[in-house]
Amino acid sequence: MAGHNKWSKVKHRKAVVDKRKGKALSMCSRMIISAVRQHGPDPAFNSLLRAALDEARYHNVPNDNIERAIKKGAGAGEGDSFEHVRYEGYGPGGAAVIVDALTDNRTRTAANVRNIFNEHGGRMGTTGSVAHQFEHKGRIVIAAPASAEDAVLEAALAAGAEDVRPGDEAGAWTVLTAPQDFLNVRKALDEAKFKIAEGELDMIPTLTVVVNGQVAKDFVEFVDELEDDEDVKKVYSNADIPEAELAGME
Repeated sequence: MAGHNKWSKVKHRKAVVDKRKGKALSMCSRMIISAVRQHGPDPAFNSLLRAALDEARYHNVPNDNIERAIKKGAGAGEGDSFEHVRYEGYGPGGAAVIVDALTDNRTRTAANVRNIFNEHGGRMGTTGSVAHQFEHKGRIVIAAPASAEDAVLEAALAAGAEDVRPGDEAGAWTVLTAPQDFLNVRKALDEAKFKIAEGELDMIPTLTVVVNGQVAKDFVEFVDELEDDEDVKKVYSNADIPEAELAGME
C-alpha cells in the first residue's frame, strides 16, 4: 500500500510492484468485505466502504472483484470475517513503526509480525507505545506545477484542508486534512480538476529518525517483509532515509 514519506519511493521498484499486485487485490477485497459487514453495502452511508473503494480503484481492482466483495460482505454473516488489529514497535535504527493488519486469525498475524520484528533486530511494543509519535491525518497528493500554488492553496483550504505542503518530487503537492474532512476535501479537489496521484488516511510522524548506511538497507528490507505478509494492510514509520541512500536501493 502507498507510503507517506520519501523513502516509500523504493517500494516502486518493478520487482516489488509485481510481487505486490496479487496481495493488493486480496487486501482490497478484505477491506470491502469488512466495511460492508460493519456498516452496510451503501457507500453513501458507509465512510469505511467509500475509503475501501477508493483504495481498490487506486490499485486498479477490477469492477467484478469489487462487486463480488460487496456481495460477500453483505452475505448475512456467511464466509470470512476480518478484524482490524494494530501492532507497534521499533525497527532497525530505533525508528518507530506502526503495523495495521486485517486478519481472520489474530494469533497467526501477531506471531508473524513479532517474528519479523525479531529477525530484523527490532522490538515489539505495547499498544500506544509509539502511536503518540504520529498524527492521524487525511493525505492527498496532487500533481500540479509550482506555478499552480495559489490555485492549489485556494481550493484545498476552501474545502477544509489543514495544510498544503510541497511534495517530495517537483510538481507535487501534499494536502493534509482532519480524518473526518478527508473525503470532502478530496471530492472538492477532484471537482476542481486537479490530478490526484494518491489519497488515503495516514499516520504522519511528528518527528523523524534519520537512518543511514547498512541500517537503512536493513530497515527497507524489514518494511518489505512486513508488507509482504498476507495480513498486513499498511506500515507506517518515522524513519527518514536520505536520498543518497535511496539511490542505491532502486
